[in-house]
Amino acid sequence: MSLAYALLLAVLVFWLLSLWFRRGEDVSAFYHPVDPAASDSFSGPDGPSREHQAAVAKIQMMGGQVKGMWGKKRLQFTRDFMEAIPRDKSFSCEFVPVDVNGVPAEWVLAPGVDGSRRVLYIHGGAFIAGSPNSHRTITSRFSEVANAAVLAIDYRLMPENQRIDGIEDCRKAYRWILENGPAEQAPPSRVFIGGDSAGGNLSLALSAWIRDEKLRAPDAVIAMSPLTDSSYSSPSIRKNLATDTMLGPLFGVLLKIPKSVLAWMFVLQNRFIPKNPVVSPVYGNLSNLPPTLLQVSEAEMLLDDARSYVNKARKSGSPAYLHRWAGLLHVWQIFYPEMPEAVEAWEHIGEFLQRAESGAI
Repeated sequence: MSLAYALLLAVLVFWLLSLWFRRGEDVSAFYHPVDPAASDSFSGPDGPSREHQAAVAKIQMMGGQVKGMWGKKRLQFTRDFMEAIPRDKSFSCEFVPVDVNGVPAEWVLAPGVDGSRRVLYIHGGAFIAGSPNSHRTITSRFSEVANAAVLAIDYRLMPENQRIDGIEDCRKAYRWILENGPAEQAPPSRVFIGGDSAGGNLSLALSAWIRDEKLRAPDAVIAMSPLTDSSYSSPSIRKNLATDTMLGPLFGVLLKIPKSVLAWMFVLQNRFIPKNPVVSPVYGNLSNLPPTLLQVSEAEMLLDDARSYVNKARKSGSPAYLHRWAGLLHVWQIFYPEMPEAVEAWEHIGEFLQRAESGAI
């Protein structure tokens, strides 16, 4: 009988802790469409381009290869795949290695770029993969459209490191970029933050931290397909599982796990409860933030992560905007310049930065 009581007590403790791990604000009120004045949608007259279809085929092939892989083998496959993205591409930018107070990084410099204008770029890769090299397509284009020196950081990845380690690297890099450029130690004339996917999550969380630390605010923040809710509660996480060619095969299996167990897994892996604003920026204070643009595909699992963040930020008085594309891959902007939709997305990013600088936002 004592064993039965012990098991019952263990189940009760597990359940109560699961509820505690899942505590936090209910953001379901922000899943509605964004105010048309702050949202634009884009689509090709005949649907996604042939170049996009070619990229989808490549991602689907990768998804087929990763099936059945687990542990270190799956992790290494994902990392190798991402590092191969810029292979065979030519760049007009210069890539200059730099040490950011112990954080490896590189300056990405378009020809004739103004080094007093700076971008801190935080790459994606589910917090476990990616590097400045894997995202050179994005950082080189960012340097061009912003006429700025881009600092791409190689923040510490999981599982070799803890989640907080990568977060601290981003914070350290922002403090550093406020004092250092590619050629001199001086404050920036303009400073922007950008990131995609996991890097979008880190960028949005960093933006709130900068405000709380009372540091010089970025002139604008760009987040591409960002994760904003680490509790994986938004409707599109499940609704778009079948249409998200990239994230579906990689993370769909997690959605089969009960939410209570998933919460335990997240806490054990990340050392944060899922709704902590440090890892889920949508649950934080979103007032007094700089002009912020989120770009997302309507076909991806993170659609409602972007929508809820923009809606809550705007209700809090911050100038947040959403650009949506029909039927595209997660972080399609990385397929520049071969994909027309990527070209279009970067044009809109450039326009947004110009508007933010001119005070038109």
